[in-house]
Amino acid sequence: MDLSRLAALIARHAPSGQTRIGDSAVISSVGREGPPEFSMTGTVFVLLARGGKRIAVGDQVHEYRPGQSFIASVDLPAVGSFFDATAERPALGFAVTLKPALVAELLLHPAAASLPRQPRAATPAAVSVAELTPGILDAVTRMAALAGSPDDVPVLAPLVERELTWLLLRGAHGPAVRQLGLADSSLNRVAHAVALLRERFAESIRIDELAAVARMSPSAFHRGFQAVTATSPIQFQKQLRLQEARVRLLAGGGDVAGVAYAVGYESPSQFSRDYKRQFGATPREHAAG
Repeated sequence: MDLSRLAALIARHAPSGQTRIGDSAVISSVGREGPPEFSMTGTVFVLLARGGKRIAVGDQVHEYRPGQSFIASVDLPAVGSFFDATAERPALGFAVTLKPALVAELLLHPAAASLPRQPRAATPAAVSVAELTPGILDAVTRMAALAGSPDDVPVLAPLVERELTWLLLRGAHGPAVRQLGLADSSLNRVAHAVALLRERFAESIRIDELAAVARMSPSAFHRGFQAVTATSPIQFQKQLRLQEARVRLLAGGGDVAGVAYAVGYESPSQFSRDYKRQFGATPREHAAG
């Protein structure tokens, strides 16, 4: 698949860093490989016109290159790094935020009756990689071209975003995107529990409480959570705690024990072991700058 026009548009309009297109899309250029970075995925569709990216979510590692697309339909903690990216030939990417309200609106359209059906009990993975289709590439290229026509963005960007969301519903990412727009879907039920864990990551939260928030039985919740996030609720909460701890330590939080307690650990020594296992450095090393 020829991505040369998309690559040229991104290189022209985002030669370094990011350029926003409307309120949902962004094109970007990354001129180095660098170490893995920790972040939240957001609910997003991403493709690369050049370079590659490796991203770990839960117990799974996903890798995508030009000609492939990446999607996250739940906001999850992740570790990502670029490859095949240099200052001379930077990685070039496009991303658009997936909007549940727009997905729900499209699912109410009469044409949605033709969309592939998924078993009601099935819970799709929140994160996946799929091959790019010509229709999606065409829509993304037109969206990227709008970076050069800012006066047209308020009118045309929402139209292309709507088209792109529809094409995603029809394609390989469809099951996850579809559930994003269904308020009572299993994916959205798990997302409520994810939101609770993010809000109260430093607290001890029972599985029964998370299952109640998701309106699922504890056993169904555990299976659904694992299917969506590729990890267990306990490991998910640990990742949130360690990410918050890293932010605090790098921001000048020199009291390692204090940070450990603040993010929910009862044992500073256990915190230090988990931290080094996750980040490859001790908390004191990061606290020292």
